[in-house]
Amino acid sequence: GIEFIDSYVFNKAEYIRFNSTVGRYVGYTEHGVKNAEAWNSDAGFLGQEQATLERFCKTNAAIDYSNILDKT
Repeated sequence: GIEFIDSYVFNKAEYIRFNSTVGRYVGYTEHGVKNAEAWNSDAGFLGQEQATLERFCKTNAAIDYSNILDKT
């Protein structure tokens, strides 16, 4: 399967991440945890991440997989 991860970094430290396997945001700092709680309760935010997974990741994965099979 495909796993899409969208990380948010500030001063070289990851503070929040969306993981498509989990299906929600996870915070890694106090600020990140607060944002994760807010973003997880916002259907629009979650919908944007799911749309990116469908539109970009799955489409490109299918193309890449096809290219690999063509070369073998």
